[in-house]
Amino acid sequence: MATLLRKIGLIRLHNRDTEDPKHHHHRSSQQGSSLRGRGNQKNSSNKPQPQGPPGGGGCSSSSSESSPGGHKNKKAPELAKQPSQPRSGGGKEKPREAAREPGAGKEPAPLVPLPSGSGPLAPAGRQQHCTQVRTRRLMKELQDIARLSDRFISVELVDESLFDWNVKLHQVDKDSVLWQDMKETNTEYILLNLTFPDNFPFSPPFMRVLSPRLENGYVLDGGAICMELLTPRGWSSAYTVEAVMRQFAASLVKGQGRICRKAGKSKKSFSRKEAEATFKSLVKTHEKYGWVTPPVSDG
Repeated sequence: MATLLRKIGLIRLHNRDTEDPKHHHHRSSQQGSSLRGRGNQKNSSNKPQPQGPPGGGGCSSSSSESSPGGHKNKKAPELAKQPSQPRSGGGKEKPREAAREPGAGKEPAPLVPLPSGSGPLAPAGRQQHCTQVRTRRLMKELQDIARLSDRFISVELVDESLFDWNVKLHQVDKDSVLWQDMKETNTEYILLNLTFPDNFPFSPPFMRVLSPRLENGYVLDGGAICMELLTPRGWSSAYTVEAVMRQFAASLVKGQGRICRKAGKSKKSFSRKEAEATFKSLVKTHEKYGWVTPPVSDG
């Protein structure tokens, strides 16, 4: 058995030694090339790929492979570096739209005037609001006066203006000397003018006598009227035109008002400019020394 094994081994050695050396070398070369190819492929997969310039905004660099002519392509110029956005909390970067200031792309809301008492108003809105309040108040005043049953006063608008009234006082105390003067001179009414400021009824109207020319009765130069009620200090927005006229009629009687009958003076009309100057002066005087209410016995 051992002899048979030795013979088989000798035969194998003989065959190996008798093989064509070229064939043997060719097989070795193929095996070596195959091994080298596998090694290069492995190394190529492990080699890091070239990266684009930092901050390139997602753009990759140009390819560095060889051209068909054997020359390598030149690299494209790198993009300018962009400042990196800070990351908060290690999360993902927010879109650039989210980095804008709040309300940057929104149109500003239109300004809307606020109602009275809830906040400051723009000058135009305040003026419009005051005009609306004054108009509504005066329209109501006209309606109330037209419904008076005793026809105590009547109103005519000056040049169709709602803010400029001529008021006719038809009645005073019938036991007064002023009433007797009106009967004797055939004076049907005492004519007054009322102008209402922009902030009426929160400020008083300016009131003055137009005709006839009166003496005493707290009627001063130019037809100005000395009444605390007509001053900012004595005025209240609750006062109506009717109430003011009734107070004026009472003050005429208490102040012993009379119709002027003096020759030359009775025909002289009152002027607005003189009335405004006189009223301004008397207001300063009374603010300094106070207002005195005449006793009831004077009426």
